[in-house]
Amino acid sequence: MKDFLHSVKFKVLVMVAVLVLGFMLAATAKEGFASLPSKLLGTVTEPLQKLSSKISGATSDFLSKFIHADDIQKENEALKEQVASLTKQLVDFDKYKHENEQYKEFFKLQEDNEDFVFEPAAVIGRDPDDQFYSFTIDKGYLNDIAYKDPVMTPDGLVGYVTEVGPTYAKVTTLLDPSMAVSVIDSRTRDLGLVAGQSSLALDGQCKMSYLSKNSGVSAGDVVVTSGQSGLFPKELVVGRIADVQTESHGGSLYAVIDPAADIKEVKDVFVIKSFKGQGSQVQEAGKSDSSGNSSQNASSGS
Repeated sequence: MKDFLHSVKFKVLVMVAVLVLGFMLAATAKEGFASLPSKLLGTVTEPLQKLSSKISGATSDFLSKFIHADDIQKENEALKEQVASLTKQLVDFDKYKHENEQYKEFFKLQEDNEDFVFEPAAVIGRDPDDQFYSFTIDKGYLNDIAYKDPVMTPDGLVGYVTEVGPTYAKVTTLLDPSMAVSVIDSRTRDLGLVAGQSSLALDGQCKMSYLSKNSGVSAGDVVVTSGQSGLFPKELVVGRIADVQTESHGGSLYAVIDPAADIKEVKDVFVIKSFKGQGSQVQEAGKSDSSGNSSQNASSGS
């Protein structure tokens, strides 16, 4: 023990103790004796106070959700109604915008074809198994749509009505072999007959037949309705010639036609319910038959 009191370790401990005591006395002189225990206590309790505060805040928020649950639900319902209202307004805006654009096209067509009576219609259905792209529109006989009324877009002829219901109608397109249109080349004035063909329908094209071997038609020519049948208006754009070929029998030519209207993707159309010269050939044929029968009867009688 005596050796330890005289050792270097003891002297170092004494010096450290003196320094610590000196710092304590200096702090006491500045802030008083009460501050030292307070600081020591604060050092221990401060982390506990922070933890307690966090737990208290979290508990308060948790309980607040239950206390104000009804208010939150009402607010959510109000927000849902607001979103639904804004969505409806957006849908209505798109609808009115679309109708406005359609009416612009309608008035332009009406201006260019004053004798036409149009009915705007929208495509509401397609048969996925129909290779000729027939479709159904949202207008029927309640809108005075009738069998074989021509159907078009601002670009040109699409087809004609082949089935009519009260509020719908089915349209057969130019790509269908069952539909035939008497046409004329707008440049050369050569006559022909446009009808669908299975091999061409896959590419959205149709065929113009019965062209003379000496015909001057060529790729790029515009083909329009001749108006001879009385089924379609005169000079309604049908399409443009893509290619000219010789028939397999070698006696005539035919042309591959790109329809002016995008038949595969058409969404809005105009049904021509009436036009100048509609049904004229049928009427004339009826008059001829009637006149012929009368003559024969007269001859028999004489």
